[in-house]
Amino acid sequence: MNTPMKSPFEIFSHELIFTTIVLIIFLILNFIFKKIVIGIGKRSSINIARVKLISRYITLTLFFIAVLIEAIIFGVDPSQIALVFSSVFAVVGIGLFAIWSILSNITSGVIMFFSFPYKVGDKIKIHDNDFPVEAIIEDIGAFQLHLRLDNGNLVTYPNNLMLQKAVTLIQKDAIGVEYD
Repeated sequence: MNTPMKSPFEIFSHELIFTTIVLIIFLILNFIFKKIVIGIGKRSSINIARVKLISRYITLTLFFIAVLIEAIIFGVDPSQIALVFSSVFAVVGIGLFAIWSILSNITSGVIMFFSFPYKVGDKIKIHDNDFPVEAIIEDIGAFQLHLRLDNGNLVTYPNNLMLQKAVTLIQKDAIGVEYD
């Protein structure tokens, strides 16, 4: 009684079908979320570079979720996945402890994308006791804002401080105003 060998496609047919479904769902969700972010960006007149950055964050998050689902589909025990993730997060957490401000600025950049009331070109005043700033927003990046002072100097201001300080709008769309 010689049983014929099964091909890998026969052995993993259910897993491959579920993988295809997960891939299709990933692509659809990624497309939908990107359209939503682009729509928010257009409605709020947000710089296209910031829109692309947030889109990359969303794609990366969806990718990690898809990989987690794929591991479960192929029979990896969820407790093993939890052990691996907790170990990786512990190592990464220790490694990133020294650069927590970078993560804080990235998180602040994402928050500012969705709820920051000021746009590129607006003149603002930052009420900081140590270093008060009155400047025009030239760029809003992932880590900091580029602010142009009245004297022409460029100041970079961390995103996380923008969310911690009081800010006043001095003039909307002041980018066309010449410097003294």
